[in-house]
Amino acid sequence: MSKNSDPSGLLGICRKAGKLRLGMDMAKGACESGEAAAVFAASDLSAKSLKEIKFSCGKNGVRLYALALDMQQIAAAVGKKSGIIAVTDGGFAKALAAKAEEIPAEELS
Repeated sequence: MSKNSDPSGLLGICRKAGKLRLGMDMAKGACESGEAAAVFAASDLSAKSLKEIKFSCGKNGVRLYALALDMQQIAAAVGKKSGIIAVTDGGFAKALAAKAEEIPAEELS
């Protein structure tokens, strides 16, 4: 898998498997409960929302990745418009991470 390949299909599979938590509140809750294996942010996520999820991920030790998809593309893949996605399955998270750019830990605070 290359970082340039489209993660849309994999997001759809994750959604059907029930392994996604969509939206800020659901993703933060998954981080706090230890349920989130990784969190992914849309390319057009606002700076305020990105700062908020960075803080939550940093506090709870969850890796945060930037997807090369905007919110409309995510909506087309999973059926709901969302800028933040928490993946609760380690295998799916690893596969999606291979198609995304990690936001370095030193930026998470």
